[in-house]
Amino acid sequence: MDRPIGIFDSGVGGLTVLHEVMSRLPFEDLIYFGDTARVPYGIKSAETVTRYSVEIADFLLAKKIKMLIVACNTASSVALPDLAARCDIPVIGVLVPGAKAAVKYSAVRKIGVIGTEATIGSSAYVKAIHGIDAGVEVYTKACPLFVPLAEEGWADHRLTILVAMEYLKDFQNTGIDTLVLGCTHYPILKSAIQEVVGKEVRLVDSAEETAQEVERMLVLKGNPRIGNPHPVRKFYVTDSPDRFRKVGECFLKHPLTNVERAVI
Repeated sequence: MDRPIGIFDSGVGGLTVLHEVMSRLPFEDLIYFGDTARVPYGIKSAETVTRYSVEIADFLLAKKIKMLIVACNTASSVALPDLAARCDIPVIGVLVPGAKAAVKYSAVRKIGVIGTEATIGSSAYVKAIHGIDAGVEVYTKACPLFVPLAEEGWADHRLTILVAMEYLKDFQNTGIDTLVLGCTHYPILKSAIQEVVGKEVRLVDSAEETAQEVERMLVLKGNPRIGNPHPVRKFYVTDSPDRFRKVGECFLKHPLTNVERAVI
């Protein structure tokens, strides 16, 4: 019997990755872990985020997963080496796929990146982008309030527009044509972000790029799931399942019935 893919995030944001993986790989069994009791990760130290990530990885490895997707930019920026060393299965983060896409899409070689304090403070995106093209100008901005706004499900709230206006004003005179949504919560707020930066700026959703990388890796390993008419989607959270279910259903547009509280 084929094994499931494991996905984890600090909260609901990783559902953006789950959604894209479900769309590209509809036959795969998926296990999602949202660390909702300890969200947000973006204001915590690298050591703490790494410890949380290892705990969750061990939980998912016990479920016999065949691949681990780190659907959290903060964890991808600080914990990926430790996770890769710990796991004997492929480990895919969301940071590198997003960086590659940004470089590919930017015609003027001026890229903006927004993320949590930890992700921006690590300079992980700057390093990844410059590793692909050292001549690209990269402008970054930490947007910590975007995570709680997404967790509240306030995608269309006027407050979200006001917060976006305050954060994103720093990009007004940079000349960027591409903006990386460097946190998997941020695509939930995509319409507000796009309204503020303007239609001429392309938004890079790392969830879409990561799903493509997952598909590529499965094909490379020769173990994509096919012919599975009833794929299993299981969800674990560390806080209230009801709250996660409510926000998750608003995003995924279908009921989440298989949600359990996990203790790690």
